[in-house]
Amino acid sequence: MSVTDWEGMGIMRLSNRVCLITGAGKGIGAATAKVFAAEGAWVEMGDVDVEAVRQTAEEILLAGGKASWQQVDVTDELSVAKWEQMVMERHDCVDVVFNNAGISAVGELHEVSRELWDRVVAVNLTGVYLVSKAFIPEMMEQRKGVIINMSSCIATSGLLRRAAYAATKGAVLSMTKSMQVDYAPYGIRVNALLPGTIYTPFVEDYLKRAYDNPSVAIAQLKQRQLGGELGTPDDVAYAALYLACDESKYVLGSGLVVDGGVTAGKPF
Repeated sequence: MSVTDWEGMGIMRLSNRVCLITGAGKGIGAATAKVFAAEGAWVEMGDVDVEAVRQTAEEILLAGGKASWQQVDVTDELSVAKWEQMVMERHDCVDVVFNNAGISAVGELHEVSRELWDRVVAVNLTGVYLVSKAFIPEMMEQRKGVIINMSSCIATSGLLRRAAYAATKGAVLSMTKSMQVDYAPYGIRVNALLPGTIYTPFVEDYLKRAYDNPSVAIAQLKQRQLGGELGTPDDVAYAALYLACDESKYVLGSGLVVDGGVTAGKPF
């Protein structure tokens, strides 16, 4: 379903709900914002990339959806606090927080600089902490809410030259489970998404910079997938929709794997 195919859909899964998404300008975040809006949500979009998040919000608005955007640095507590204040000035409650913002890091552990290590931890792990910390009190007061944290399938399996990235995604998965124990009494569900290789603009750019022949690299990546294809941002967006809506009301503290079969086994 594209963002323009909204008419005649019947009951919308996120009708009149307020859904926050970090890293909403491109890739999985942008795709999820469009899917959530198509399902009736008012999408509050945050991203450090002003032009990207503004453009995505405008696309949603032009298609008849509801969206607001704000430049947000998830590693900066003041930036997150400002976003929280602006969101709560617009709405009486917050229904869904999707901690999607993240960056990657390539290299064996001894090759990763302290600067890169600190940056990956700040965005991928501390960012989840700061955004959740800002909005959880609202959910506790209203005694309901959904938090979705972006982990990765390599939280449970190794991947070549991804030690720093894997460390943060494993921590996010563990944090998700402990958060669920803490906040279940308040009616808050906390789950994680564990995607595999998703062909986002970030991955496309990385392949162009890192390989002389990106098409060969893509073919190699596809060989890891049991289905033989890379994932798309929409594949993850619809998984996020499931965790955000009432259809997953019995799913608590889980890690939903969306990886094309990478962690299930090898296709040879």
